[in-house]
Amino acid sequence: MTDPVALAATNLLAVDFSAAGSLAPLLVADAFTGIFDWFLTAVVGGVFSWLAGVTGLDFLGYPYMQRAYLSVLCIGVVGPLVGSFLVYRDLSMVGDTLAHTAFAGVALALFLDATLGLAVPPLLGALVVAVVAALVVQALIEYTDARSDAALAMVLTGGFALGSVLISLTGGGISVGINQYLFGSLATVSRADVGLLVSMGLVVVGSVAVAYRPLVYVTFDETAARASRLHVRAVNTLLSILTAFVVVSAMRIMGVILVAALLVVPVVTASRLGRSFKQSLLYGVLAGELAGVAGVTVAYLYGLAAGGSIVLVALAGFVAVAAGHRLT
Repeated sequence: MTDPVALAATNLLAVDFSAAGSLAPLLVADAFTGIFDWFLTAVVGGVFSWLAGVTGLDFLGYPYMQRAYLSVLCIGVVGPLVGSFLVYRDLSMVGDTLAHTAFAGVALALFLDATLGLAVPPLLGALVVAVVAALVVQALIEYTDARSDAALAMVLTGGFALGSVLISLTGGGISVGINQYLFGSLATVSRADVGLLVSMGLVVVGSVAVAYRPLVYVTFDETAARASRLHVRAVNTLLSILTAFVVVSAMRIMGVILVAALLVVPVVTASRLGRSFKQSLLYGVLAGELAGVAGVTVAYLYGLAAGGSIVLVALAGFVAVAAGHRLT
């Protein structure tokens, strides 16, 4: 006969292992959250607090400013990194198109929360809609006679129209919540937003590093890439999804209206400095970082909109480089 004690112990172990298996994702998520909180507090907070003491700029020690600076440092990398592949393919308006469709995603998430009580994170709604829009643009270009600029225009206006209709369906009730996504804000960037931005940034950088050669090949000679049996559609899909990631991750601080600027302006600035594509990538990231840090600083000191300040600084950098290039 089977020993009841042994049977009970076996069942208990089975339950424990089963429970452990079901809790594993939560444990992993908690572990990553703990690591990121430590990084944000001990590493980032420690560095900025030291800088505040050295420079006498007290605002560098404020936690919300530290989150804002970390956010723009990430955006300054991923924006020009992905934007370079867009600008050199004459697809600069892709970022603007996806930003406007991401606005529809935010409106949809807020609409579902206001009408059905479904607590969908606005950034998740923005990411899903932006990715779908990117795939729709690609499908319009590949399977219809629509030119790329016409396809982008249709998706851009359609996304913004959907967002405005959703706002009107609630009698304007969600317009207050959506304003921070339209124009961006320093004060509303939370730990979760920074964590999402850093995670997306790692995904974007890792993806570009892995697929760098195919991306460059398709960017400069798509016909030859097809002839060499490279899966061009997959490469285009990857670039579209990465662009959606960049747009959504930067929305909270840059705002929907201006987020596309960091995909384009630093890249155009760098194109006048770099002698090769890799050099242009490097200079583009450097220009993006300088514009982001300087723009956030100016926005805090003078009470200006963060997104607008960053874009104006980036444009000033372009004007300075263009003028210098003209004089030499």
